[in-house]
Amino acid sequence: MQNFNRKILLVVAVFLLNGCVIVAGDRDWDSEDWKERQSLNREHISELTLSMNRIDVIEKMGVPNFSEALIKGGQEYRVLYYRTQRTKSDGETSKDETTPLVFKNDKLIGWGAEALKHLD
Repeated sequence: MQNFNRKILLVVAVFLLNGCVIVAGDRDWDSEDWKERQSLNREHISELTLSMNRIDVIEKMGVPNFSEALIKGGQEYRVLYYRTQRTKSDGETSKDETTPLVFKNDKLIGWGAEALKHLD
C-alpha cells in the first residue's frame, strides 16, 4: 500500500511541476522590449541639452545600465551608460552597446564616445 501511495504522489508531482517555468537572470533578448528600450533611449538622448542636471537626466532616462564616477583635477565626473544599440545576440548588455552621458559636477557636458575621450 505504501508503494502505491508513493506512485500516486509521484504522478501528481509530475503533473503539478509540468506547468512550472523557471526564469533565471536578466535576459530580455527573447522579447521585443529591448528594441523598444533602445529606441526610447536614443529618442531621449536626442532631446537632452548640455548643462542639464544629472538628476533631471536620470528622471528622463531612467536607471542607467552602467555608471562610473571619478575626481580629476578637483572636479567630479560621472558617466551614465544607456543601451542604444545591439552588437551581440547574447542576452546581456555590454558597454559597447551603450551611449555614455558625461557629467562634470552634476551638469551634462556631453554624450557619446567623443565626450568620453575628453576624460582621458
